[in-house]
Amino acid sequence: MPERMVGKQAPRFEMDAVMPDKEFGKVSLEGNMKNDKWTVLFFYPMDFTFVCPTEITALSDRYDEFEDLDAEVIGVSTDTVHTHLAWIKTDRKENGLGDLNYPLAADTNHVVAREYGVLIEEEGIALRGLFIISPEGELMYSVVNHNNIGRDVDETLRVLQALQTGGLCPANWKPGQATL
Repeated sequence: MPERMVGKQAPRFEMDAVMPDKEFGKVSLEGNMKNDKWTVLFFYPMDFTFVCPTEITALSDRYDEFEDLDAEVIGVSTDTVHTHLAWIKTDRKENGLGDLNYPLAADTNHVVAREYGVLIEEEGIALRGLFIISPEGELMYSVVNHNNIGRDVDETLRVLQALQTGGLCPANWKPGQATL
């Protein structure tokens, strides 16, 4: 039986990544916590596929909104940083990503995907998992989709804003509305 993760300390991670400047670097939950940032961590199956670039570029196109909410976005797959870089260097018109505003991390040893419960062991790829982690390292939100279904950036932003209110948000709550 899977163990509950929401409401507990999120698994810590440090991974190699391709940074927005297209240089190789590292990303870590501890780094975001030290900077008092929320973390929006999302997993996707693999580079050079069809649904993935729609999500990755949609999040990148709205990155300023996450930044305004003191949140860092990190995309993760089990591909290498070299594959990530090749995909980033491929134009969007050719099923590439083009420039991105946040890092893409490489979980090549599958440790992070396994710890977050999204690894498809027999395939060595991740499900579409999205996790919102507070600046204190608490896992506040978790959703996992089938790999055929892309995620909604508006909903991710809405949930992040709801979590940041610190209040009770009723069904269909929208930013600017009263909490309970």
